[in-house]
Amino acid sequence: MSRLGSAEPPAELSKKKAVARLEEAQQRLLRLRLILGGQIGEQKIGPPLCVAFEGWDASGKGGAIKRLAQPLDPRHVRVSQFAAPTYDEKRHHFLWRFWPKLPGWGGMAVFDRSWYGRVLVERVEGFATEEQWSRAYKEIVEFERTLTAEGMIMVKFWMHVSPEEQLRRFEDRAADPLRQWKLTDEDWRNRDKRPAYEEAVEDMLERTEHKWAPWHVIPGDNKHYARLAVVETVCDRIEAELERRGIK
Repeated sequence: MSRLGSAEPPAELSKKKAVARLEEAQQRLLRLRLILGGQIGEQKIGPPLCVAFEGWDASGKGGAIKRLAQPLDPRHVRVSQFAAPTYDEKRHHFLWRFWPKLPGWGGMAVFDRSWYGRVLVERVEGFATEEQWSRAYKEIVEFERTLTAEGMIMVKFWMHVSPEEQLRRFEDRAADPLRQWKLTDEDWRNRDKRPAYEEAVEDMLERTEHKWAPWHVIPGDNKHYARLAVVETVCDRIEAELERRGIK
């Protein structure tokens, strides 16, 4: 079965239980973030943390990022959003524009979209040649290998949502005057090309999966579960890395 086809919540979870667990996970994250930043604990400064989000339009990336950053001091996390590259950015290698936003030791960065645009939207929409996006898989893997070899904790999420739930969310946005700005003609065009995007996503998950920065596919039809799963996964990854390094 494909990675996307198996993206289902492990069990039904009520909104009340999900919210309660989310609050616990956020407090857990706050403590871990302070350890990484050197504000508490035995070590003066910890490894950098980078959390990258990819996913379908209206898959809940924004809501998950909000809950991830919510318990943290704004000085201790930087959220960066990436859209289409500018004219100047196109003059450089596609990874160039991401380097300045990466966290240093003791830092944390959250990426709303990332370098994976090369093998997703640029592949499907023809903004990159086949030779360019085919070569990008290896370039991305080596890029992430370099970062993690230097100590970075990298957590990658694909926020998955079913076509039916995506349509419902699109229609809700279209009917809400305060959220209509979040729905564009491009979103509808992307939805029409979903089969091509699904093929690209499956290739991405398979060809850029590695032990130092694995993919976490989050089933997003239930927003409350998805937000909880994101925060708990980040906590689990930090704790595993701190234990491996003997940091308390």
